[in-house]
Amino acid sequence: MALKATIYKAVVNIADMNRAYYAEHELTIARHPSENDERAMLRLLVWCLHADGQLQFTRGISTDDEPDIWQKNLTGEIDTWIELGQPDEKRLRKACGRARQVFIYNYGGRSSDVWWQQYQQKVQRFDNLTILQVPARASELATMVSKTMKLHCVIMDQQITMGNGTDSVTLDIFQRFPD
Repeated sequence: MALKATIYKAVVNIADMNRAYYAEHELTIARHPSENDERAMLRLLVWCLHADGQLQFTRGISTDDEPDIWQKNLTGEIDTWIELGQPDEKRLRKACGRARQVFIYNYGGRSSDVWWQQYQQKVQRFDNLTILQVPARASELATMVSKTMKLHCVIMDQQITMGNGTDSVTLDIFQRFPD
């Protein structure tokens, strides 16, 4: 019998002063059985960085032809493809061919550095690809996971803060590889 996703509900109040975007969103996050709390919260944080009424979580990990998050336009074309982790070259090619903009949020400590060493030369040809390094401290977001969450996310200058009224985590905005 296949394991089912765990469903989380989040109300996120976003104040992105860099983009002058202020909104509250009610989100449903389906966490695949193979996904840990850290990755689920990182998906939510990345969603907040790109927040828009049309931005959607996808089936993600369980689906090969979808990213973790995407935004489609009215004609169904993919404007933004957002993926977490360390995709292989075939997946990068596919994403860059299907979407107007592609963002990869690379995390995982030493393994992310090894991945970058392997793919640095191969990805330079993609003009619509941005690869960002997630700081190790982002793992602290996992402490805020609960089945229902009320969160705030403030993005200002070079920092992003996410909190739940009791705990908060402040991170420097993710750096582009190879900085």
